[in-house]
Amino acid sequence: MADTDAQGRIEAVRSFNRFYTQKIGVLQKQLLKSPFSLTEARVLYELAHRDKPTATELGSELGLDAGYLSRILRSFEERGLIAKQPSEEDARRSVLSLEKPGREVFAALNARSDNEIGELIGGISPADQQRLVDAMRTIQELLGSKPERKVPYILRPHQPGDMGWVTYRHGVLYSQEYGWDERFEALVASVVAEFIQKFDPKRERCWIAERDGEIVGSVFLVKKTDEIAKLRLLLVEPKARGLGIGVRLVDECLRFARQVGYRKMTLWTNNQLAAARNIYQKAGFRLVASEPHDLFGTGSIGETWEREL
Repeated sequence: MADTDAQGRIEAVRSFNRFYTQKIGVLQKQLLKSPFSLTEARVLYELAHRDKPTATELGSELGLDAGYLSRILRSFEERGLIAKQPSEEDARRSVLSLEKPGREVFAALNARSDNEIGELIGGISPADQQRLVDAMRTIQELLGSKPERKVPYILRPHQPGDMGWVTYRHGVLYSQEYGWDERFEALVASVVAEFIQKFDPKRERCWIAERDGEIVGSVFLVKKTDEIAKLRLLLVEPKARGLGIGVRLVDECLRFARQVGYRKMTLWTNNQLAAARNIYQKAGFRLVASEPHDLFGTGSIGETWEREL
């Protein structure tokens, strides 16, 4: 009986595999009517979401044969999609990065994939969509060899009411910690108002950090030009500091900016904000300009930082 039950479960999993692979179109030679196979598209995805990985890291993460991956990467390089550079840590190894054509190709594939999944689940109710997502998450948790590290907070998109919180907490905290006056709160209010009024969901994001149902942090990624993104209003509540929330928020900005095709990210901060400056520096930003100002009632040095993507 035990063997019969086990065989039944195996057949059920195989049946689901056949159903799902056909449903999402991975049996086709090319993915999403593009010139790329499923494996090639996945390699592009990893390159878009990693900061200069090596071929060895990609192969290990995806479980790909080294020769097969090498042929894919060589094809990408010949088509001008990627670039190889010697690693700063070990000149014998090369790190990989997407060139502008590669980022454009990935952005198009990513948008097409979003549209396809949207159409796939669009015919079912929101409640059933959530049931589907929960079931998929259960599969990942049970079969994943590397379960995601649990963190005591979540990140989510902005929702009604968040802009008021961002403005209020910036005004309170920066007054308490740096003595800045209400003109800074007015600046924050103008930034969040402009974000909502001109919000471009394809090129801009706000992330809100929550812990135990309470907002404890935020950051914004906005469009400055077609090729330059701007990081704004990074904030972490004092009681939530030390959990890595600030680093995670900045990492999300970098990941998203690369994903949608920006070439550079910039930000403006002040010399007193030591913790934030440390996060930016570790994330690869470099100080490119500084200038004294009295915008908020106290002597400060405004700083512009930049990072290539």
